[in-house]
Amino acid sequence: MQVVTREEIVNSVGKDLPVTDWFTVTQQQIDLFAECTHDHQFIHVDPQKAAQTPFGSTIAHGFLSLSMLSYFAESFALQVEGAYMGINYGFNKVRFIAPVKVDSRIRCHATVVDVSEDKPNQFKVTNAVTIEIEGSDKPALKAEWIGVQLVK
Repeated sequence: MQVVTREEIVNSVGKDLPVTDWFTVTQQQIDLFAECTHDHQFIHVDPQKAAQTPFGSTIAHGFLSLSMLSYFAESFALQVEGAYMGINYGFNKVRFIAPVKVDSRIRCHATVVDVSEDKPNQFKVTNAVTIEIEGSDKPALKAEWIGVQLVK
């Protein structure tokens, strides 16, 4: 995470942020996500049945891929100097484009698309994010992710 001034965050619109390192999505992670969300659909948790589908293996939940943004943001996000808390505000748009097969490697690309200080010391930052799958022509997902930073 890069710490920036108030002026720098406002002037960051249009800036491509650093691409994250690759992350391998394992069956253990998929299984743990299934436990947390109670989504035990066979395509995620049964390698034998999933092998008989067009995917040929288990795939990560779309929401698992989406939730990895929190992890990836540690690498790419801009943080306003003096920020003491960051919270999710939501998404303008989320599209799941391609499945993430077990043992695939994913990473995130992000671009700042909007910054506003709607209230004093509250910066709303919108990033266009893409989670790429290594070796795939199509990304796992694209989204517009909005966060709010509270600054002292």
